[in-house]
Amino acid sequence: MARIAGVDLPLNKNIEVALTYIYGIGSTLSATILKEIKIDPFTKVKNLTEAQVVALREALKAFMVEGDLRKEVSQNIKRLIDMGSYRGNRHRKNLPVHGQRSKTNARTRRGTRKTVGSGRRKEEGKT
Repeated sequence: MARIAGVDLPLNKNIEVALTYIYGIGSTLSATILKEIKIDPFTKVKNLTEAQVVALREALKAFMVEGDLRKEVSQNIKRLIDMGSYRGNRHRKNLPVHGQRSKTNARTRRGTRKTVGSGRRKEEGKT
């Protein structure tokens, strides 16, 4: 079991894909790191040697990943909210921040809305 940056990497995946399970590392950065420390990207995680795992840990110390990155992102959002900027207000209201339309197509951010009827109750007994 390879545990890097506090994340258990899946054993049966290629190391290039498995590194993307770490918050803050995408496919491009993963490929760059592997090229730098000379590990074949198609090596399975279970086939890594202990020396390669140590080299990966050392290479990842240069980047802000996992807990530190999550903390910094949340602090940046809190700073925007505290200063009352437009982006901070959008975060506070749970609306899209980067200029997307919100009249329609913002369901992921806004959640599903319930349709409100006319306010008139149906009369019971009438058919």
